[in-house]
Amino acid sequence: MIKTITFACMHFSIAFGVVYLMTGSILVGGAVALVEPAINTVAFYFHEKLWTRLQQRRQPASSALAA
Repeated sequence: MIKTITFACMHFSIAFGVVYLMTGSILVGGAVALVEPAINTVAFYFHEKLWTRLQQRRQPASSALAA
């Protein structure tokens, strides 16, 4: 979970910076920085869980092939 939280902080900062530079608006930059990374952070968490599950399923198959 710590990895997800630090990823979220990084993403919030980048999203705000990019949108602020593009629009010059703190309000728009802040809104985008809250909404877009929040959605991506949740998606990232589930992506990591799915990826771990897929790796665990492949590992026994690899072991069986080696035997």
